[in-house]
Amino acid sequence: MRVVVADDAVLIREGLVRLLEEFGCEVVATVGDGDALVEAIAEHKPDVSVVDVRMPPSFTDEGLRAAVEARRRVPGAPVLILSQYVEVSYADDLLADARGAVGYLLKDRVVDVDEFMEGLRRVAAGGTVFDPQVVSQLMVRRRRDDPLAQLTPREREVLGLMAEGKSNPAIGRQLVISDGAVEKHIRSIFNKLGLYAEDSDQHRRVLAVLTYLRS
Repeated sequence: MRVVVADDAVLIREGLVRLLEEFGCEVVATVGDGDALVEAIAEHKPDVSVVDVRMPPSFTDEGLRAAVEARRRVPGAPVLILSQYVEVSYADDLLADARGAVGYLLKDRVVDVDEFMEGLRRVAAGGTVFDPQVVSQLMVRRRRDDPLAQLTPREREVLGLMAEGKSNPAIGRQLVISDGAVEKHIRSIFNKLGLYAEDSDQHRRVLAVLTYLRS
């Protein structure tokens, strides 16, 4: 994978570079501010970018805003937000185009390097991966005309775990149900959200997760 790394903290940035290179990635650019991130993505068109939220000059949400702008200039550019903070102010914009290829993980909750790399590959391939705390804060803003209202509680559980990037077997293990039951719930979710079989299962999975996160 060709990767852009954006973080204003030099030690974290260089640590990410070494980690990515150990796993065979090519880091094509490292940047420390939002404007440089947008230019790096436009120039290199990486397979995925790892982006911190808080960068100069105000250290609030520059990284997230830059990621949104980068995806406007390079539609569907894969972005994995990696931050200490949950910042939802521009999350809807990041999720709005329904292309997928987005993720949001919290630095202090990444405890397994292999899982982090798996999430990065998933985002690069057009999928999604979100930390449960990020999902929870996004859900606080649920609209009154909730498109998920017709889902059963179990289907919401399954969809929430899909948003965290869990595979069907992992969902089954966590909910203590069979793989067949997981597949049945997912088919029901697709049908209730109007995501029919003319699209691939992977694409429908991404669209279902994005609907969940925007609701």
